[in-house]
Amino acid sequence: MRNIDDILIRETTSILEVLQIIDRSSKQLAIVVDEQKKLLGTVSDGDIRRALLKNISLHDSVKDIYFKSPTVANINDSKEEIINICKIKKLHQIPIVNNYGNLVGLEIIDELILKEKKTNKVILMVGGLGTRLRPLTDNIPKPMLKVGKKPILETIIEKFAEYGYTNIILCVNYKSNIIEDYFGDGSEFGVNIEYIFEEQRMGTAGALSLLKEKPIEPFFVMNGDLLTNVNFEHLDNYHNSNKSIGTMCVREYDFQVPYGVVNIKDSKILSIEEKPTHKFFVSAGIYMLSPEILEYIPINNFYDMPTLFEKLISKNKNIISFPLREYWLDIGRLDEYKKANDEYDKVF
Repeated sequence: MRNIDDILIRETTSILEVLQIIDRSSKQLAIVVDEQKKLLGTVSDGDIRRALLKNISLHDSVKDIYFKSPTVANINDSKEEIINICKIKKLHQIPIVNNYGNLVGLEIIDELILKEKKTNKVILMVGGLGTRLRPLTDNIPKPMLKVGKKPILETIIEKFAEYGYTNIILCVNYKSNIIEDYFGDGSEFGVNIEYIFEEQRMGTAGALSLLKEKPIEPFFVMNGDLLTNVNFEHLDNYHNSNKSIGTMCVREYDFQVPYGVVNIKDSKILSIEEKPTHKFFVSAGIYMLSPEILEYIPINNFYDMPTLFEKLISKNKNIISFPLREYWLDIGRLDEYKKANDEYDKVF
């Protein structure tokens, strides 16, 4: 059983402090207790993300955002009983309490059973021309550009493999032979790789119509020119717990207007804002999709992901956002490529 002193918090602890605690710990959550160490609830990565989407300040306490009815196991429960509870509730870790409800530890399900590789498909879009990175991409596809002495695509595949996602599908086009020669069937990288060749530009969603076999469980879709430290298991859990048909990772983007903004109504000046900053959520190019979403994608036609999500919105389908707070960089321009190389060793 894991010691939990490093993840114990009070109701008055700020969200920012809890965020730092979760980041430092490998346990993926913080546990709220009172002065007698009685279990009050838990705070997960997902709880914090939902708070951020509601514009709750990081300096607020966790009192109004933590989960107050967590599933627990008793100190007297057997290993098999604990495993069964976790399987039924789809938990990765479970607090252990005594007969008085006092917290005594934390069990990690992966440590109770052998960690199994996950069967979810990972579909990576790696067929783009990379025109904004020329001349670097004149003779090599963008995902094969080296960052940290290895191709961008290799780092992406390694990150998925770290979380047990080893079934990789690469949607290729431009200079696809370079990618296929390097990765082969993926066995040298501890994964299984299949290839889909796009004879024409299909878009991020359109390429999914070329899948040889329809996935039977939620699958990842990700652009092949991104570097990120996102926890793919958290994304998977978040998607499933929200019963979403489509989950889009989003990133907060700040834009400062370089002038004083004048608010006018019928020629009357109402107010003036000096160089205001506007905040938006933008797509991060990472998605978790349920198999039924494929029914909304036209066969063998160009179709991008924003268009797909707009269609799902019009159909009133349950699509949700997953705000990224981890490292994320879209390597689309030369300055971003330089930044990626400068930061790689520190981040990865």
